[in-house]
Amino acid sequence: MKYSQILLAEVKQEAEATRNLLSLIPFDKKDFKPHEKSMTLLRLSTHVAEISGWWKECLLDDELDFAKGGTPKVYNSTADIVAVHDKHILQAEKILNEVSEDEFAKPWTMRSGDMVFFTKSKSEVVRTWCMNHLYHHRGQLTVYLRLLNIPLPAVYATTADLEGK
Repeated sequence: MKYSQILLAEVKQEAEATRNLLSLIPFDKKDFKPHEKSMTLLRLSTHVAEISGWWKECLLDDELDFAKGGTPKVYNSTADIVAVHDKHILQAEKILNEVSEDEFAKPWTMRSGDMVFFTKSKSEVVRTWCMNHLYHHRGQLTVYLRLLNIPLPAVYATTADLEGK
C-alpha cells in the first residue's frame, strides 16, 4: 500500500474525532486559559482546526518560512472553527490522493528568514507536524473541555461521560 494511502486512512479516521471535539467549543468561553502560560481556548481550538490544513505546506511545498508571515484568520463562532477544519480535511484528502510517492523522500525546511530550524524528509515532517502535532494539541483540548465541565465524546473508545461515570 502506498504511504499516501496509509496517511489518508488515518486522516479520515482522526478527522471525525477532531471535528467532534471542535464542535463542543463553548465560544462564550473563548478566553478561558487553565494557566497563565497556556493558550486561550480560542487559540488552541483554532490551532487544532488549522493543523488539518498543513498538508499543502508540509508536503507540496519545500519549506515554511515564518518570516513571510500571513494574515491571521478571524473566527466568530464555533461553526467557523469547524468549517475551517472540514475545509482543510477535504484539501488533505485531495492532496493525499494526488501526491506522488516520490514527494515523501524530498527534503523540507522550516525557517524564519536566514535562520533554519531544521531540514527533514517530507515523510518525517508530515508524520510529526500534520499528525502527531495534531494529536498533541487535540489532547490538550480535551483537558480544556474537561476543566469547563463539557462532556467529552469518544476519541478512540469511550469516555467516562458516555459511560455515565
